[in-house]
Amino acid sequence: MGKLFKNSWALFLGYGTLIIAHGLQGNLLGVRAVLENFNIIATGALMSGYFIGYFLGANIVPGLVSKVGHIRVFAAFASMASLSILLHAIIVNPYIWILGRFITGFSIISIFVVVESWLNDRATNRTRGKVLSIYMMITFIGLGIGMLLLNFSNPKNYEPFILVSLLLSIALIPILLTKRKPPIFKKISSIKVKELYKISPLATVSMFCTGFIHPAIFTLGAVYGALMNFSLLEISLFLFLITVSGALFQWPIGYLSDRFDRRIILIITTLLGSIFAILCFFSVSQSPDFMNLSSDWKTTILHITNQKILFYVFISLYAGMCLPLFSLNLAYVNDFLPKEKFVSAGAGMQIIFGVSAMIAPFICSFFMKNLGPNGLFIFLFIFHTIIGLFGIYRMTRRPIDVITENDNTFTPLPRNITPLGIQLDPETGVDLSSSEKK
Repeated sequence: MGKLFKNSWALFLGYGTLIIAHGLQGNLLGVRAVLENFNIIATGALMSGYFIGYFLGANIVPGLVSKVGHIRVFAAFASMASLSILLHAIIVNPYIWILGRFITGFSIISIFVVVESWLNDRATNRTRGKVLSIYMMITFIGLGIGMLLLNFSNPKNYEPFILVSLLLSIALIPILLTKRKPPIFKKISSIKVKELYKISPLATVSMFCTGFIHPAIFTLGAVYGALMNFSLLEISLFLFLITVSGALFQWPIGYLSDRFDRRIILIITTLLGSIFAILCFFSVSQSPDFMNLSSDWKTTILHITNQKILFYVFISLYAGMCLPLFSLNLAYVNDFLPKEKFVSAGAGMQIIFGVSAMIAPFICSFFMKNLGPNGLFIFLFIFHTIIGLFGIYRMTRRPIDVITENDNTFTPLPRNITPLGIQLDPETGVDLSSSEKK
């Protein structure tokens, strides 16, 4: 483990700094959009802009990396992401912000492709699992810290935007100064969506619905908190609990899915998610007031204790059921495939996820406009229920014994991982280690 950190500390440090900025940026913009009285539909559109850029970047950037190299792509798009957040601070306009979010999404996926391909090059079959676990740990810790940084300053000020820009710029330094040569990029092929549906209809439909669920809770969560009169501390705590609970529940749910019929675990998980979404809906009453930006922590903590304790319990349990869905879907489709197709199947599933993710915040904003802020949980309830009902239907159509016996296991994965990151899973059987090739 010590040698692993020694060889990859620059990548881990740069990525960790980047993910902190990433965790702060989207939620900061959500809160600021409410304070600027942006229409909820416009807010949903600007959040969708991120995923449109993310989806397009995932298809364009690999070719760009192969042409100009990892370091140039990383430096260029880290700078673009840094400039994008400053654009939001200078020009407060929903149309400009939609463009800025598009640039951010395109830039962030570019950086992820570089980091994950570089980590794959550093990993061997003996260390691949350790690299993935460290990558996951940095991802969830970084996102949590970024969400807590909402308390750094009032979102109406320019300081939080400057902080995001600084973090993105700092993330450049360790990677640009690394002595190790960048890896040779290998393009990843994908399985067609139609073929994936034939392989596993449940995994395909579930991943499509998950593409509506995850972006909605992460991009509009801060907007929801602001509209519900949560203080900055309450919003950051709400988002922090989502991230931490999602990370903690990955392992026990994954363990159960490896021991029992994975479909049953998937169905139980998503139906429990729908129940907790409804409980969240009823646990907090809507407030017509704007956010309380009071810095009185004693008052805020007392407010949480008296009025929102049930909401925090329910949202934590909801996140625990919600976030493992991405990994469950990947594990289930891999149950029907040989190991050499795991990565290409992961790329195909990412496309399915990306298509729904691009429109999820925009559609969810209609629910929040017509049903109030708690319409968020109605939106989530609908897609969790669709997964659960379709899963029950599929259990009547396919017996469990047709699954290919390939010893596939559940691997916890962060929701923003790319197909290159999926290669870090030892179960894919992929060996990109230059030392082992020699």
